[in-house]
Amino acid sequence: MRTTPIGIAMMNDERQHVWEQNESLNMGVLNRWAEIIRNGLKNVDGTAPEVIVASETIKSVRVAQEVGEELRRAGCRVVIMCYNVWNFPFLVWPFYNTLGRDIPVLSLSNNNGKFPGNVGLLATDGGLRQAGVRTHRIVGDIDDPAVHQDVFDWIRAAQALTTIRNEVYGMYGGHSMGMETGYFHMVPTIKALGCTTRQIDQLWLAKVMENEIDEAEVERGLRWFEELLGDRLLYDGKMLTPDTLKTQIRLYLAMQLVNEDKGFDFCGLKGQRELTEHVCLGDVPEMLLNDPYDWNGSKEPMVCATEADAYAAVTMQLLKYISGGLPSLFMDVRLYLPELNLWDWCNSGNHASWYAAQSMDPAENFERITFHPALEFYFKAGGASVEFNAKPGPMTFARLGLWDDKPFMAIMKGESLALSEAEAQAINLQTDPTWPHVHARVNASFEQFLSVFPCNHVLGTTDDRVQSLIYLCEMAGITPVVLGPEGEQRLPPIWEWVR
Repeated sequence: MRTTPIGIAMMNDERQHVWEQNESLNMGVLNRWAEIIRNGLKNVDGTAPEVIVASETIKSVRVAQEVGEELRRAGCRVVIMCYNVWNFPFLVWPFYNTLGRDIPVLSLSNNNGKFPGNVGLLATDGGLRQAGVRTHRIVGDIDDPAVHQDVFDWIRAAQALTTIRNEVYGMYGGHSMGMETGYFHMVPTIKALGCTTRQIDQLWLAKVMENEIDEAEVERGLRWFEELLGDRLLYDGKMLTPDTLKTQIRLYLAMQLVNEDKGFDFCGLKGQRELTEHVCLGDVPEMLLNDPYDWNGSKEPMVCATEADAYAAVTMQLLKYISGGLPSLFMDVRLYLPELNLWDWCNSGNHASWYAAQSMDPAENFERITFHPALEFYFKAGGASVEFNAKPGPMTFARLGLWDDKPFMAIMKGESLALSEAEAQAINLQTDPTWPHVHARVNASFEQFLSVFPCNHVLGTTDDRVQSLIYLCEMAGITPVVLGPEGEQRLPPIWEWVR
């Protein structure tokens, strides 16, 4: 998975008789933090962000400039400024200005009286904030796992922001069916996140499907599905046949080719109505792109949003990076059941099969999956609809939106619920039993959700990622709208107090 290098440097005292005595201690702290980060922040693929440790502590103007240049030349896009002793605060400017001003900054300090790192942090970080630099502060013992987790949450957010900044979203066909919340809103997105988009007509995909796809590869994909699904591949001789499923496989392979050719880092597929009425339903290709595997083995998930919902895709890409490379989940906000206080979030397409059992072994996930014939009422061209119930467990749900052209992100902690088969079936019958479902409970009331949520598509990932998303929003100038008790507990940063 793509990452950006992290620079880590120690602010120090200008007085030679002081830094000569503390240099070894301070460099030991820097290297210890680097080791904690390298060992504790592994991605799904086994990689970790590169951590570049400054060669010496910052104790003069010339050293500050040299260390800044050293980290800049190493490609650092994120900086952690450590405080272990008192330091001379003005030295932060020759360091920070040399390294580059538009990067996330974490000020990280010990908390003990003998070595006043706290004093140095507040004096130095306060100077940065006076000039409008958005920083975050973490203070605590270097051996405290809770402090480690807070640092990891911050780094995940910084990695997500600095990685997406130069990425391109491939929009196949434009926003679907006139859903204006699905636009790629160019100016606010580039200002906050830096990424841009390129639109490709779906005709391009159709022509690649006709002329550039290896039919032997299509057959391998078909055999893979038939072996995994067995009698849960519900051929009906009309909407779902070997031929219509092969068409969906061709579309997947075409999107892979064009994504690579155009340099797309994530994408969205319009589908309705051109493809769904004249080519095939996009559910299977969207699933495969979002999955961490196909018939050729393991691969990195390629975020793909159904209906080319651009802000869904951007949110999914951020969730992918914050989770260390897991698939992100795309759902329709379909049905609320007040008597059970749960949501049935389902849609045709886009649920990565990984969510069925959350296994890197596709066989384990596909044991819980059925391919149904596409609904002719909506999807005349046919193909398979993918059906399963998401594995129970803790989740975080989010969605990027706009209010009066200003970006915000709705963020909710929640879970995918464990229901009996009978309960799940009864709920699914109220929406569509041939589609994938998440039976979700969120830490927010129906009324709060309804009052602030920006659109009809909600995105998700596993576990509790709320703090990372908050850090990300604060770095990017996006307002985090945190629902439920987590929102009540959030401490707004100073730039939200003083406008």
